[in-house]
This record gives sequence, C-alpha cells and structure tokens, in this order.
Amino acid sequence: MTTEFIYWRHDTSVGVRVEELSGCEDKSPKLWKILALQVFGENGGERYREVGHYPSGAPYLEDSVQRISISHTPHFMVVASLPRTPEAHLDEFNTRTAMGIDTEKSDREQALNVAARVMNEAEIELMDSFAYDLSQGSSQRPAIPEKTAKIRSAVLAWTIKEALYKAALEEGIDFKNNLRILKFPEICSGPLVKSPILGHAEIDLEGIPGPIEMKLFSYLSEGHIVTIALSSKCATFKKK
Repeated sequence: MTTEFIYWRHDTSVGVRVEELSGCEDKSPKLWKILALQVFGENGGERYREVGHYPSGAPYLEDSVQRISISHTPHFMVVASLPRTPEAHLDEFNTRTAMGIDTEKSDREQALNVAARVMNEAEIELMDSFAYDLSQGSSQRPAIPEKTAKIRSAVLAWTIKEALYKAALEEGIDFKNNLRILKFPEICSGPLVKSPILGHAEIDLEGIPGPIEMKLFSYLSEGHIVTIALSSKCATFKKK
C-alpha cells in the first residue's frame, strides 16, 4: 500500500497538460481529496494554486486566466489545464477553452448500467463494436476477455460523455442528444503516445451555432481510463 502521494505532470499528445495524483490509499476518500488538492496547489511552481468553482460547478484557479478541468475517483485525481487565454471568459463557453477531462477505474462494472441512460442507439452500436474489437485484439495489442472488453468500452463511453459535459459548461444538457459520440478514440497505453487515434464528437448548445466539433483522447493510467475532450479550435500547449 502506498502511503505517500505520487504527483507527476506531463503534456499529453493533444497539447493538454495533465497533472495526476495517486497513492495514500490508507486515507478515507473525503480526506484523500482534500489532501490531493493541497498537494496539487503546492506543485504550482512560483505560487500556491487555489481551486475555486463557478456557479455552474466548473473549477478554476484563483487569480488565473487558465482553464482547468478536474476529475477524481476515491484515490486518483487528474487535473487538466490549457495555456492562459486572457481573451476568453472562463465561466462562459468558448471554443478556445472548451476542454473537459474525466477518469474512472477501467474495470468498473457499474458502467454497463449507465450506457442506456446517457447514450443514443447509434452510440451504443459504436460502443459494442469497440468492445468487439478489443476482444479480438490486433497486431498492436492482445485480445482481452469479452466481458472485460464490454466493461472497458462502457467505461470509456461514460468518461467521454462526462468530459464533453464538462467542456460544454451548460447545466441540464441532454447527454443522449446534445453530446454525441461519432467515433471512439483508442485507449492509449499512456499520455504521450505518438500519433494516437483520436475520437470525434459533437456538442449542441443553446444559442450557439453548431454543432461544435470535439476531439477525444484517452489513455490508461494507474488502472484508470482518462479521457480528454477538447474543441478542434482549443488553445493547446505547443509540443516541445
């Protein structure tokens, strides 16, 4: 059992910076989140980073014009960030800052029960096809058992929907009809895979001409699937 926090930061293949925190499994989920946010704040470089929340629930960094998105499970947290965008109001939707992240344990079987509530028929077909491909394997990856493939595909679908929701910044949005998955991304072995196969999605928002095109990037980390959804016009960090 890891009794200390593990913190690391990287720029992903799609130009979104992600910071991950894990470890300290001996702490209760509530205390763990408090401590994880403390560790995140202390690793901000020249200053401590305080996380606040807009009325919509979306997180932001105090005294910063940098868009962030946060997701966590009981003992794993991811914080995604974009470059500073002073031209955009972070509490309003803007294609320059439309980005969301979500994570979930890759073996969470409960995800199988969520699909019908948040996905339309076309998306369920995509999910089932993705699960079949996982179960068959390829020259790049080994086959996995059918049930495991179905769970992993459902978890991926759920993280995509949640990441899209966070990017949309609109409460009460219709998950089935206004957050549409068009193509599933591959689940990469890590955040820095060269030339990853991206997924694609669309968002419909009231009062904004659409649909808004979104890219999807997913990878495995610490037994979790991490998914990032970002606008095709999103500000991103340049590759080094």
